Amino acid sequence: MAFPTLEPTSRNFGAGDYPVKTFKAQSGAEVRILYGSKRTNMTIDLAYDNIPDTDAEDFVSHFDEVFGTYATFALPTALLAGWSGATAVLTASATGNQWRYAEAPAITNVRPGRSSVQVKLVGVL
Repeated sequence: MAFPTLEPTSRNFGAGDYPVKTFKAQSGAEVRILYGSKRTNMTIDLAYDNIPDTDAEDFVSHFDEVFGTYATFALPTALLAGWSGATAVLTASATGNQWRYAEAPAITNVRPGRSSVQVKLVGVL
């Protein structure tokens, strides 16, 4: 099963950063070393409000399929619906990353047969 192809109600994207290590001397001098040429640790938080319970189940099924926060996966382009900028900006694959769950999907039952789902993902090399 692939990641559900529903259009999210909202997205919150964090661009991540390049792997940098900072060393500080006692005098206050600072040395920074760049350990890679690819940005990583991007985050995307997705909200799916007031969806059918059967669609909410799909997120838990996918979470189980990729063994929770263990395995990585690609995201469908439906996630970018409503974004008018370049799609490469919000995709992990443009920087050589894949997505994985940062935590389990959170489901809130809003009324009988309807739920809201919160999904938090992180981009990793």
